[in-house]
Amino acid sequence: MPSFDIVSEIDMHELTNALDQVNREVGNRYDFKGSDAKIELKDNVVGLEAETEFQLEQMLDILYNKMAKRGIELGCLDAQEPSMSGKRALQKIKLQQGIDKELAKKIVKLVKDSKLKVQAAIQGEQVRVTGKKKDDLQQVIAFLKETDISLPMQYVNFRD
Repeated sequence: MPSFDIVSEIDMHELTNALDQVNREVGNRYDFKGSDAKIELKDNVVGLEAETEFQLEQMLDILYNKMAKRGIELGCLDAQEPSMSGKRALQKIKLQQGIDKELAKKIVKLVKDSKLKVQAAIQGEQVRVTGKKKDDLQQVIAFLKETDISLPMQYVNFRD
């Protein structure tokens, strides 16, 4: 039976490339000269560090642009409030990967309420949708793209 999986993942290789580009641009920009501003990734958290909150905002804008150019959806980012630590401004951005149980239940309910002849089942941090016809599965994908779900989703492992 044809099936596909609904997941929410970030391409970590593209993310590290985007972070490297941000660090390179920050190092070359005139308004950051001598500020020792940096951005780094640790345990699914992106950390920004600069001298002022204004510089953090500039770095965040550069990060969003670089991520968008590399095809990383910005909806998977959860930016925390910036904080001052001594003479440094810090900000953390949490990366949201995987579909949590509440959202998975909502997706399954939406699929069942769509009255299409498919079944949806939660499998860890993803949702598997199966049906007898490929066309039904394509209708589910189109239906889910129109719904207002807060997390960006990808549709993978389409099997015939």
